[in-house]
Amino acid sequence: MRTLTPKSLGFSFPAEWTKHEATWLTYPKQNDSWPERIEEVETVYNQFIRILSTAEKVHLNVEDISYEQRIAVELDRIGCPMDQIIFHHFKSDDCWCRDHGPAFLLDKNGEKAIVKWEFNAWGGKYAFENDNKITLQIADFLKIKPFKPGIVMEGGSIEVNGMGDLLTSTACLLNNNRNPELTKNKLEGFLCNYYGVEQILWLGDGIAGDDTDGHIDDIARFANNNTLLMAVEQDKRSINYAPLQENLKIAVKFKLTNGTNPEVIELPMPGPQYIDNAPLPASYANFYICNAGIVLPVFNCKQDTQAIEILEKVFPDRKVFPLDSRRVIHGLGSWHCLSQQEPAVFSI
Repeated sequence: MRTLTPKSLGFSFPAEWTKHEATWLTYPKQNDSWPERIEEVETVYNQFIRILSTAEKVHLNVEDISYEQRIAVELDRIGCPMDQIIFHHFKSDDCWCRDHGPAFLLDKNGEKAIVKWEFNAWGGKYAFENDNKITLQIADFLKIKPFKPGIVMEGGSIEVNGMGDLLTSTACLLNNNRNPELTKNKLEGFLCNYYGVEQILWLGDGIAGDDTDGHIDDIARFANNNTLLMAVEQDKRSINYAPLQENLKIAVKFKLTNGTNPEVIELPMPGPQYIDNAPLPASYANFYICNAGIVLPVFNCKQDTQAIEILEKVFPDRKVFPLDSRRVIHGLGSWHCLSQQEPAVFSI
């Protein structure tokens, strides 16, 4: 008997720039990514919530009622519209909702669906038992029966343009710590059938310090149906220079499903960021497209201005919100890694 997949039923994963019903977040905790720096992280994270909540609902996963009460006081103090914030007492291991949260799909009638991928903390690097339950809790809250492919996948490992093209990296998805039993062809089948796309475009290696083994949202992002923003390191002495140059060479040769080559725009890398002399995966490509505009990670370096100008040019109809990520990046991710969009119905 043939298994019904989202694609066979007319569902697909909308591009991030389509209108959102909401953004889902999992609030940072003291005991995961930021020991000794959590207060500074919370301050800027709350500003992220404030930006989002001005133009869409924010579903916030927190540990318990005491977390909710403490956070609600602070969000109200900084001017968040509290009727836009919905708290959920979903226990978590860490805060990276892009990866442990659901993939929201839509069909052409506006019906919503959810894909529940398996999450194993980027190859079993950290605890993940609680995180791996969150998608099912969200599906239960929304009263949506989820599709369950039964394989490991993370939201930060893929990028779509809403026209049938899905972008990912070999370094991540072909890593044996995810789905060692799957060939590349079989994995492409899962991606096409559960994200509702026509073809898979492969880049190579990710950036230094990335514990996800090369998530795409640190190296390349679609800005619209035909435009691809590519992270490029300008310093030839950097460990990131060669792999990002190789990815750039691959990207300019891509053929999209509409028969054209993408317009490729180079996005600089920020000045190097370190913790305890170890490189951090700081990247301007980890921006998040929300209803209010573009939330762009910045790092108090000279490249910030150039990145802001590029994003303003590429997204002329959206406001760019530069948001300090110097503390957030200590957790090895930024605004895109932290968030998962829920599309509004009739947005495709």
